[in-house]
Amino acid sequence: MYIQDQLQDIRTRIEAATVRAGRPAGSVQLLAVSKTFPVEDIMQAYHDGQRDFGENKLQEAMSKIPHMPADCTWHLIGPLQRNKVRKALEQGFALIEAVDSLKLAQAISRIAGELGTTGNILLEVNVDGEETKHGFTPEELRQCWAELTALPHLHIQGLMCIPAFTDDPEDARPAFRTLRQLAEELRARGPLPLPHLSMGMSHDYAVAIEEGATIVRVGSAIFGKRDYRI
Repeated sequence: MYIQDQLQDIRTRIEAATVRAGRPAGSVQLLAVSKTFPVEDIMQAYHDGQRDFGENKLQEAMSKIPHMPADCTWHLIGPLQRNKVRKALEQGFALIEAVDSLKLAQAISRIAGELGTTGNILLEVNVDGEETKHGFTPEELRQCWAELTALPHLHIQGLMCIPAFTDDPEDARPAFRTLRQLAEELRARGPLPLPHLSMGMSHDYAVAIEEGATIVRVGSAIFGKRDYRI
């Protein structure tokens, strides 16, 4: 019952953070990050009502999705190489969350056009300016915003970020606030509503919700400690 108990606790905490932020109940989507965990564990979460799952690696996602019920929705939350864009679009992810460059966005738009579909994406922002992190800097995103919004086969649904890890969740608050303020600025420029902010993980999702997250990506707090040797 570990996974079910954890899910119930996290849902309670999400709702409490939503109330603290003065936001409507149910306005935050819990994305269960199932990377490295087997289908058996994911099914336990499914049986407790979880339907939205996130995978970091395309190949791992493709090995799991056929074994899960069809009413699950899947987000690709890890880096996507341009040579794998076609496979990702054919897989039909509800969101490709980590679009980290104009070139990748252009590739998704072009290939989506060839497939007769639309790429549903979030733009990854490197809010802390870490050299080891993927993503647009806020200034880069501002500079290429017109080009991004002109791409014909993209549906840019919002922004995402992964702040630098700290032991104290409060230390991530400025990064979350930066992402929210950047989204507000880009909405004002138009033409997109940018309804989603994907930010916050197992240790800091409550703070992220208080700063405007609409999607929180929670993995180890649901499934337990990962074994990256698998």
